Amino acid sequence: MSFTPENFTVWAEIPVTDIDRAIAFYNAVFDTEMKKDETGPNPMAMFPTSDPENGIAGHLYPGKPAPEGAGPTVHLASPGILEDALERVRQAGGQVLSEPFSIPAGRFAYCLDPDGNSIGIFSR
Repeated sequence: MSFTPENFTVWAEIPVTDIDRAIAFYNAVFDTEMKKDETGPNPMAMFPTSDPENGIAGHLYPGKPAPEGAGPTVHLASPGILEDALERVRQAGGQVLSEPFSIPAGRFAYCLDPDGNSIGIFSR
């Protein structure tokens, strides 16, 4: 029997060197409101979803990022027009590495956050 879940990816963790700077970056790029949560053993900031009980997201946490662009790429949903989000990446201190690509599911571009984490910004 083959394992075929509804969603194979269930969570993503993005290590950052300065959680406050990372929260500011991701809030600016994705026009969202991530907040630092210090209730656990380490501070973190969760990506919000419209369904907090069942949404698939991830979080930022203090950690050691892979060397610039060498770690896995986490693709995140763009609010609105992809090109506008890419401009916010530049303005918030990240790097846009590619022009948008079209794929059957939508469009995306590769970027780096201020810590060098590889992110894809995806739009339908």
